[in-house]
Amino acid sequence: MAAALLLIDRNTSLLGPIKTGVGALLAPLGWLANLPAETARWGEGQLQPRESLERQVQQLEQELLIYRGKLQQGVELAAENSRLRALFNATEVLSDSLMVSEVVGLSPNPYRHVLTINRGSQDRVTAGQPVIDADGLVGQVLEVSESTSTVLAITDISHALPVRSLRNGVRSVAEGSGDKNRLRLRFLSTTTDIVVGDELVSSGLGERFPAGYPVGRVVSIERVTGRPFLEVEVRPAASIDRSHYLLLLFRDSSGAAAVLR
Repeated sequence: MAAALLLIDRNTSLLGPIKTGVGALLAPLGWLANLPAETARWGEGQLQPRESLERQVQQLEQELLIYRGKLQQGVELAAENSRLRALFNATEVLSDSLMVSEVVGLSPNPYRHVLTINRGSQDRVTAGQPVIDADGLVGQVLEVSESTSTVLAITDISHALPVRSLRNGVRSVAEGSGDKNRLRLRFLSTTTDIVVGDELVSSGLGERFPAGYPVGRVVSIERVTGRPFLEVEVRPAASIDRSHYLLLLFRDSSGAAAVLR
């Protein structure tokens, strides 16, 4: 009988509908046979330790922060790099190494904008070292211990840094106001070409902060009668009161941008 069925199936199509029906009947059996293996694979994915997932998320957040920090100078470089190379006959461009740090403490004094980070002298951190977040300059290292450091934010009333406008190169000094969402510009005469919306970056003067990092955007300009200078307010580019991870800048004299973690 088996031989006869084989011959009929080979030479005719009479058994086609029967084969289709049998295949449909046996499909659930195949699904049931694969069910234990599929269940095991699903369980492995669901039972992955929560700590492992949290580590992966934290690593991705830090990598994103590093990339955004390196891209901050894109606007500045696009606008100035070619002209500066031709002007100064530059042969190499200094780059910065970056180290991720985590904010682990805040000053209890509401009049002091000081952060504590989990990097110290054992990580080669030094006093005066610039600190940024994903959007702009945060401040500079104030004090260093073995495993932690304190960072003085640019909005602290005792802090000031030289800046310049991306639009026209006008230079000024951005002072902390005691408000984490506001800076002030000093000594701008009433005839200075500055408008609301101007983007300010670090000028590099004083050699404390590298040039070209975002500092903030002009949000208001007031001309006070009888005063020789403008009252200019700037909103910081960095999220000083919200950033959880910060980047420490290391100058690399060889020009290589090694990423430290």
